[in-house]
Amino acid sequence: MAICLSAVWLVLIFVVALGADVIAPFGYVDQSLLNRLKPPAFLGGDPAHFLGTDGLGRDVLSRLIYAIRTSVLIAFFGTLIGASVGTLIGFLAAHFRGWVEDAVMVLVDFQASMPFLIIALAVLAFLGNSFWLFLVVVGLYGWETYARLARSLVLQANVQGYAFAIRTLGVHPVHIYVRHVLPNILSILVVQVTLNFPELILLETSLSFLGLGVQPPQTSLGLMLGEGRNYLATAWWMGIPAGIVIFLTTLSVSLVGDWLRDRLDPTLQVADS
Repeated sequence: MAICLSAVWLVLIFVVALGADVIAPFGYVDQSLLNRLKPPAFLGGDPAHFLGTDGLGRDVLSRLIYAIRTSVLIAFFGTLIGASVGTLIGFLAAHFRGWVEDAVMVLVDFQASMPFLIIALAVLAFLGNSFWLFLVVVGLYGWETYARLARSLVLQANVQGYAFAIRTLGVHPVHIYVRHVLPNILSILVVQVTLNFPELILLETSLSFLGLGVQPPQTSLGLMLGEGRNYLATAWWMGIPAGIVIFLTTLSVSLVGDWLRDRLDPTLQVADS
């Protein structure tokens, strides 16, 4: 039941993210100072503003819809960047071995030992907080996990029958890794993606909350939390809805990720049998 509800929530979130321009009743930058800090419709406010308005008279529901799109897109492309970079580095380490593998593992251990949030704060503080730089910084989160996982999986595949047989036929290594090894380890990498996705949502939320992520007039879930923290006692509807969406989304992705791990991870299937 929990998995079904989580899947439904994630489908809803992605539908909202993709159709934000159609679904949102107002523009996320439309201001009306005459309607500032109006309560939600279910608390006696204007029915046109279901979740009320913020300090500049902007519709909270519309901003929440666009915030979902921004945060989901950042987490999606960030996960894609991290998975691609980490997997490629892991493949290179497993293929070349020797000093290349040693250098990669030292870099992986260094990255794993450093709090990534501190690194991200330093980079964004010194180099600025443009959207594309922010996306790259978020995308590099967790690459070391993919690199370590891909390296170990490729090393296992190299000693298995199918990879060894293809290699003896003189097939180019790139063809072996792309056409044969990668499809066999893809399920495990997909599970890692589902586990990394909610962490990126929380990272984006933290950086935007601290003012080093998405910048106004754009909006994101973390930015909405940051803007609403000063109004918790007087206009709680400015930030609480974004917090609820963050909680439900990260929880849903985690539950679905655990379910996929139980279904796709061959080591767990062997243990259960």
